[in-house]
Amino acid sequence: MAGYILAIDQGTTSSRVIIFDKLGKPITTAQQEIIQSFPRDGWVEHEPHELWDKTIELIHQALRQANLTAKDLIGIGITNQRETTIVWDADTGKAIYPAIVWQDRRTADYCAELKNQNLESLVSDKTGLLIDPYFSATKIRWILENVAHAREMANQGKLKFGTVDSFLLWHLTAGKSHYTDATNAARTLLFNIHSQQWDEELLALFNIPKALLPEVLDCAASFGYTNQQLFDMAVPILAIAGDQQAALIGQACFKEGMVKSTYGTGCFMIKNTGKQPVKSRNRLLSTIAYRLKGKATYATEGSIFVAGATIQWLRDGLQLINSAEDTELIAQATADTKGVYLVPAFTGLGAPYWDPKARGAIFGLTRDTGIEEIVTAGLESVCYQTCDLLMTMQEDDAKQVTDLRVDGGMVVNNWLMQFLADILHVSVKRPEVSETTALGVAWLVGLQAGIYKDLDEIASYWHLQQDFAPNMSLEKRGQLYKGWLQAVARVRSENL
Repeated sequence: MAGYILAIDQGTTSSRVIIFDKLGKPITTAQQEIIQSFPRDGWVEHEPHELWDKTIELIHQALRQANLTAKDLIGIGITNQRETTIVWDADTGKAIYPAIVWQDRRTADYCAELKNQNLESLVSDKTGLLIDPYFSATKIRWILENVAHAREMANQGKLKFGTVDSFLLWHLTAGKSHYTDATNAARTLLFNIHSQQWDEELLALFNIPKALLPEVLDCAASFGYTNQQLFDMAVPILAIAGDQQAALIGQACFKEGMVKSTYGTGCFMIKNTGKQPVKSRNRLLSTIAYRLKGKATYATEGSIFVAGATIQWLRDGLQLINSAEDTELIAQATADTKGVYLVPAFTGLGAPYWDPKARGAIFGLTRDTGIEEIVTAGLESVCYQTCDLLMTMQEDDAKQVTDLRVDGGMVVNNWLMQFLADILHVSVKRPEVSETTALGVAWLVGLQAGIYKDLDEIASYWHLQQDFAPNMSLEKRGQLYKGWLQAVARVRSENL
């Protein structure tokens, strides 16, 4: 009898496939890094068909590793880097341009024009988002305006748009399914989170034909079946969720007020706000946490563009470390950074600054500064940026956050988790399964398949691995954070 769930987790710097048992225990993981290209300053792209090819390779690899076949699977779930934009030929499935990654800033000037026309409040009221290159709509428009014949083909219904989930789904089903889920749709700048529909006024604003867009389903739904030729049988695809919402589900943050923060390429903090969206007074995002049985649960989100990517840059760009694991030992051996701050605004600053033209810098360098201080400052920058988000989130609703559930590849670093607890002055809780993004979409598959009766049952499977309590004095915390705020002020575009 089928008893396993396969989760596709297509991220920004790697693709992975994890197979879980019915209790949410990971059985095996297959993973490969993917290539990011940076053709111009602020531009970030993927080759879409590399994402597809590696996904299929990894599915087969994971099944072999677990000594399973497709017959052993209850179903497949997809979680993905959000906002990343792909437009492909509806007949051939071939992308007409590289995937424009969520980090990409090429549409910054266009976004500034829209803001100057006082259109941000219109967009924000409908979508819960801000006008920023981060989101998909301006990326779609750029492709239609800059790729030969794209506008003409789109108007004729010959092209399809999707975030990465939709692109993978299209190919898994041999073009039979052109769907997305509500969490991914909510990140496009085109989806009205109140009416739960593609918004005609926004489509007109960005000049995007509605025929280009996928149909929006719940996070747990029947998204179709895999092409039988891929795995010798048709496997049901039962769940889709954007990676950060999937992590919220994987962290079992089902009660209003619960908060999680994910540390991957970027860092994303999401707070469950319940059945009504909360409009931020501090430029955080209102978004959909998940939608089940047609009913949406909402969230407030703060997004940091560069977290784990800072460590990747220290490794590959500056070659100061051999691996990410080196950073924990280095930080443990470093008494302090001696006033060094690294602001990783490589592709601008996200929440709460939303400054696409800011650029990164290292401050406080002296002749006494070494590799140790710079590497430690890179780790600390992740925590300072998280503090920016948490303080802003608490200002919005005046409710004190006492604990934070964390996940993602970086949370295995104990030094980083302790510094995070100290700077935030909250309890930082790391679960037994740190890859909660894949776990969240696996749980959605189980929910759709009837393996779990409800969210309460899923929550009972979440288990704490370690709790990091703050032990830094408030005086020292205040001094360190003040230095961070001064460093950030110096990289803001208005001061460059």
